[in-house]
Amino acid sequence: MKFSVQLPTNQVAAGQAFLGAQAIGAMARACESAGFDAVYVTEHPFPAADWLAAGGHHALDPFVSLAAAAAVTERIGLHTNILVLPYRNPFLAAKAVASLDVVSGGRTIVGVAAGYLEAEYAALGADFGHRNDACDDALEAMKEAWSGATVVRKGAGYEATGNRMLPVPLQVPHPPLWIGGNSVRALRRVVAHGQGWSPFPAPAALRARTRTAALETMDDLAAGIRRLRALADEAGRRDAIDVNFVPFGRGMDHRRALDAAAFREQVAAYAAIGVTWLTIGMPTASPEAYTDAVAAFGEEVIAKA
Repeated sequence: MKFSVQLPTNQVAAGQAFLGAQAIGAMARACESAGFDAVYVTEHPFPAADWLAAGGHHALDPFVSLAAAAAVTERIGLHTNILVLPYRNPFLAAKAVASLDVVSGGRTIVGVAAGYLEAEYAALGADFGHRNDACDDALEAMKEAWSGATVVRKGAGYEATGNRMLPVPLQVPHPPLWIGGNSVRALRRVVAHGQGWSPFPAPAALRARTRTAALETMDDLAAGIRRLRALADEAGRRDAIDVNFVPFGRGMDHRRALDAAAFREQVAAYAAIGVTWLTIGMPTASPEAYTDAVAAFGEEVIAKA
C-alpha cells in the first residue's frame, strides 16, 4: 500500500501559519521523512459563499502549493487531488502539469475530475452542463500536447492549428492520470485515459450534491473495483490500474486520534480488494499538530504496514 497525505493548504483562515512557503515546505519535508509516497492538495479557485457556509473550503492554487513542496523535497510525489479540468483551457492545464513535472524531477501525479460545483463553474465561465464531455476532450488534448509533436486540434473554446508545447513532462509518456468519480462514466474514463481511479466515500443522501454515484461501504468499493477490471478487460487493457481511495472516516481535516492497530487492519482490508493507494487527511489544529500526526502515522502505520 502507498499513501498520499493532504497538505492543508485549505487552512486559509490560519493564514501564513499554514500557507507560507516556509510552512508548506516544513510540512512537506515532514511527510517525506515519515515515509509518505505523495502529498496532495485540493483546488477551489472561486467557490460560492453558500457552499463555503455549508462546510466547503478555500485552497491555494494547486500548482503553486506543489511547486513550493517540490522545492524542498527530493522523493515525495506531488498529487493534485483533484484538478477540475473543465475550469481551464486544456493546453494551459497541460503546461502547468508539464512544468511541475520538470521542476520536480518527474514527481507529478495528476488527479483529475469533472467537478460538481455549478456556481464555481459559472463564476469561471465554464460550461457545467457539458463538463463530462469537456473533461474527456481535455484529457485527449493534454496528452497530445505532452507528446511534444505539432498539434492540430479543435475543441470547445480553443483551436490549435499547428502548435507545439515544450518542455514535455519528464515522465514518459506523461505523468500518471488518476481519474476521480464514482460513476460508470468515470470508470470508462479511467479505462480510456487513466493510470488510476480515485473513487471517494459518498453517502446516498449527498448524491445530488456531489453529482456522482453513492459509495458507502467496503462492498460498494469492491464492486466498483470489479467493474473497473471488467471494463478494462473488455477494452483489452492488461496494464495495472492504481486504485486510490480516501478511507472511510479518515478524510480531509480529520481530527480523531489515530488507532494505529485498527487502521493497519483497515489497510490490509483495502489491499485485499485491490486498493493500491490511500489518500488521507491529518489533524490540522496547528502546523505542529499536523507534523506530529504525520510522524506518528509514519511510525505506527507506514513502517508496519
